[in-house]
Amino acid sequence: MPEKTTDRSYIKKLLMIAIPMMVQNGISNFVNLLDNLMIGQVGTNALSGVAIANQLIFVFYLVIFGATAGVGIFTAQYKGNNDTEGIRYSFRFKFVFNTILSGICIIIYAVLAPFLINLFLLGEGDPADAAETLQIGIDYMHVILISLIPIGITQAYAGTLRDLGSTKVPMFASLAAIFVNLTGNWLLIYGHLGLPALGATGAAIATVISRFVELGILIIYTGKHSSLFPFINGAFKNFRVPKDLIWKFFIKALPLMANETLWSLGMTTVNQCYSYRSLDAVAALNIESTLWNLMGVAFLAMGEAVGIMMGHILGSGDLSEAKKKAYAMRRFTVICGLVFALLMVCISPVFPLLYNTTDYIRHLASNFILISAVMMPFCAYTHASYFIMRSGGNTVITVIFDSVYTWVLVVPLAYYLSRYTGLSVSWMLALVRGMEVVKCLLGFLFVRSGSWVKNIVK
Repeated sequence: MPEKTTDRSYIKKLLMIAIPMMVQNGISNFVNLLDNLMIGQVGTNALSGVAIANQLIFVFYLVIFGATAGVGIFTAQYKGNNDTEGIRYSFRFKFVFNTILSGICIIIYAVLAPFLINLFLLGEGDPADAAETLQIGIDYMHVILISLIPIGITQAYAGTLRDLGSTKVPMFASLAAIFVNLTGNWLLIYGHLGLPALGATGAAIATVISRFVELGILIIYTGKHSSLFPFINGAFKNFRVPKDLIWKFFIKALPLMANETLWSLGMTTVNQCYSYRSLDAVAALNIESTLWNLMGVAFLAMGEAVGIMMGHILGSGDLSEAKKKAYAMRRFTVICGLVFALLMVCISPVFPLLYNTTDYIRHLASNFILISAVMMPFCAYTHASYFIMRSGGNTVITVIFDSVYTWVLVVPLAYYLSRYTGLSVSWMLALVRGMEVVKCLLGFLFVRSGSWVKNIVK
């Protein structure tokens, strides 16, 4: 009986961390849905062009996420160990490293955007539509690049606050940015209040403005509440980080950054395989992924919260209970995934009707949504497993579990099915997404091994 009570107390703490992230991500994805609907009203080519550009920007997001998360393992354990100086050093490292990475990504995308976007337009379809989609994607990308540096710095701030368990501040900053983005979209996509109607480019401008707003709020709030966030005191007095810590941070950050980069490139390659079979799949996948992101907020936030909680537990030195708590929190995450999966099934026939596109694309999107819903509980299991393994700093296991698995099993399967079989794109998606069951088995074995149960900040 006491054990159950203890588990309940940890679940309560887990929810206190996760719920603000759920709210933030839920509203953010709801606004992304509205963005898609607004852009979708412009036309299918605009919808596809923006979807492809955002698929490429998604790679950048995960590069920054991996860099921030690698150092965040230390931040969470420093919190458990009450080491403010260690938290300050980890924040400085994130700030500098993320800014450098953002600059590099801007240069790469500015040079390679036309080539990269065109890779998604090689499938069957009207050449005129492909040409228009390409130009829309390039125009959107060139504007959105302005937001990359503020995104990198925002992640340094927001990631640190989340690792400390303070998820409400990033939530409010994100909500303000969402409001700015939504208002900007309404004004600039259609040209209300005397402003020019800029279509997809207007959506990009609104996004850029919102990113600067989000960063400004985080900087001001954290600076004015230094008593709550003592790490910020003297954080910019200099950018010194002890050499031994820089090396430790790199050892954890680079594998996770490489993992997130390789995983996102793998997912981008898989999506390119779907588009190779049919350009209609690009628009249908955009509709499906919009709903998936909205419905997946619960288990995605829960998984990240599990990682933060496990970091605090490991940092405090309570290693004996770590496994037991990890199992309880993972079960709870899967339940969240199951609930929202059932909701996705109910919505699947009607959701695509919101889009101004062809009946075939709507039908395709409905099929994709059903497939994703079936796999959501499995994704919840693997997502929680990933963050559990990462919390102890065992980056080798996380790389094998995530990016190696993706490139060894998922990408070859998608490539083979798209080039050498006559399967419909719906069956392709079902088989590729079904590989998540294999990943669940790996997650079970890796977490049970206990090799991740480590304190890395003593």
